[in-house]
Amino acid sequence: MSDISLLMAGVLATGPISALNLPEQPVITPDNLVQQSTQENLSQVLSPAEITPPEFVQPDITTSSATKHKYENILKKSREKIQFINSPNLPELKNTQAVIEVVQNQENTEEFSLSPQPPDSDNQMSQVTSVSQLKDVQPSDWAFDALQSLVERYGCIAGYHDRNYLGNRTISRYEFAAGLNACLEKINEAMPAAGYAYANNKINTVNSEDLILLQRLQSEFQAELQQLQQRVEAVENRTTELQANQFSTTTRLFGQAVFSVQGTNNPDVDLFPRDGVPERQGKTNLTFTSSAQLTLATSFTGRDLLLTGLSAGNLGSNAALLSTNMGRLGFESNTDNNLVVSDLSYRFVVSDNFGIVVGTAGVNPINTFRGISPLEGSSDGAISLFGQRNPILSIGNGTGGIGFDWQISDRISLQGVYSAEIPSFSGNINQGGLFGGRFTAGTQLSLAPTDNIDIGVHYLYSHSPDGLLGSGIGDSQLISPFADATAFDTQAIGATVAWRINPNLQLGGWGGFTSSKPFNLPGSVETTNWMVFAAFPNLLRPGNLGGVLVGQPPKITSSTLPDGFNFPKFSDGGTAGGRSDTSIHVELFYRAQLSDNIALTPGLFVIFNPDHNAANDTLVVGALRATFRF
Repeated sequence: MSDISLLMAGVLATGPISALNLPEQPVITPDNLVQQSTQENLSQVLSPAEITPPEFVQPDITTSSATKHKYENILKKSREKIQFINSPNLPELKNTQAVIEVVQNQENTEEFSLSPQPPDSDNQMSQVTSVSQLKDVQPSDWAFDALQSLVERYGCIAGYHDRNYLGNRTISRYEFAAGLNACLEKINEAMPAAGYAYANNKINTVNSEDLILLQRLQSEFQAELQQLQQRVEAVENRTTELQANQFSTTTRLFGQAVFSVQGTNNPDVDLFPRDGVPERQGKTNLTFTSSAQLTLATSFTGRDLLLTGLSAGNLGSNAALLSTNMGRLGFESNTDNNLVVSDLSYRFVVSDNFGIVVGTAGVNPINTFRGISPLEGSSDGAISLFGQRNPILSIGNGTGGIGFDWQISDRISLQGVYSAEIPSFSGNINQGGLFGGRFTAGTQLSLAPTDNIDIGVHYLYSHSPDGLLGSGIGDSQLISPFADATAFDTQAIGATVAWRINPNLQLGGWGGFTSSKPFNLPGSVETTNWMVFAAFPNLLRPGNLGGVLVGQPPKITSSTLPDGFNFPKFSDGGTAGGRSDTSIHVELFYRAQLSDNIALTPGLFVIFNPDHNAANDTLVVGALRATFRF
């Protein structure tokens, strides 16, 4: 497993761990940083296939010096007929193959400004005179046949099929001049040697007739050759400018924007489950919201990764309006449209199979443990919060801390994390800080017993100063709202499994159990949750994803605190016992991948017996999510 794969596991994307198919890495390896950056800057101008000149054999050293000087003098006289721009900084045409590619990408109708500009103009290309009004070169012209014969004999131009100079089609004078310049350069390179090797394995010498022919062609296309030199200079200057002012050779920018429309029905809600009589009605408006995320991924050595994430959004939770958190969406991002730091973490490897992550934001079990479920992903997975992952992984609501990822073998890995909810808080030790307030320590054993099965076994220990688990879904409150808040310690165990039956069908599920004990009270509180799912990759079209999920949100199954402290019957004396009813979550969604960067996901989920109370009406939540990635 590569170092960067180890660092990125579970960070930028979530995927199965079988055969260690980790997400594609956005990091430039150190040995290729400058080279790759330069190639990316030139990718809009030069074709990679045109950068490498054709290979040729060593020159024939048996040729006499007199013959060499004869040909050199003839070529020199031919070149003197053309007066190029007199500039001390004029670059040499060392790579005519690349220039030809530039020429072929120019439209015949392209025009450049004739107005004078200073040498440091932002648009140096505009200094080149237009030749768009000049007559094209026809296959019947003498010049066409002349250049074609030179190409065939001297292999002047690479990149064309079978070294054929685009067959017998009409070409622009500017393109013709580029081909002519390529032959001038190629023959000039061959002059020190009397022999030259080509694809047909024949050795041809440069004869005086060909040099005279080149002289005639130069005279005919003098203006175009001058413009070619100017354009090459402008391209090289622009490339130099891009290299000097590029953002970074080691940083990649990733971003996504999510636009969504969502709404719910208006269910009757029994706020005090003692008489089965609803006291209010849940009401939410149909809303249109958005969120955006930007992530800068920086590598300093090629074996490390600094993630800086910024996010903003205006989709808040509907829990307060519905009197239950079971209708929450997985892509909520409520910052009142203010920009916040969502990730600030540094990942590095200490060996080929052991990586460490540390940071003040974005370090928690969700981002440190390897993802198992194929339906995980706030922007491209299930639309509900419960459908994202096993809820016990969210216990503690951690943000900053330290974690590790250890690749024990090809099929076994171990992740661990310590995360605090408010690591930067310097006040009351019971409210925040790295070791105060709400914090979580956990580990996950990730297994791939076969190429088609992924298993994650989770264990977490969490401290809560106020009796809230912090999972945000289902029964996350451990004590009656009428009782004084008290601290709890929670231990949670669970497992997630995914089975890829074939490329178009995956089955899986998860289960979780928590046991929480209060500091100052006897007794304990236990919860369970479970989910089964079916994923349909490539449904109707490659890249699409369909999902069906059925499960039970976290439910207090046992609460043995003193009377008046138990949550399940808080409105009826708070006596011991668990929830008498059970909520069932049913979800359907379909992600249509419209392009590599755009996805549209309609989805619907239904909660029967919301808030584990049969007196509550069924809750229906619908959403249409559009995701744009760049």
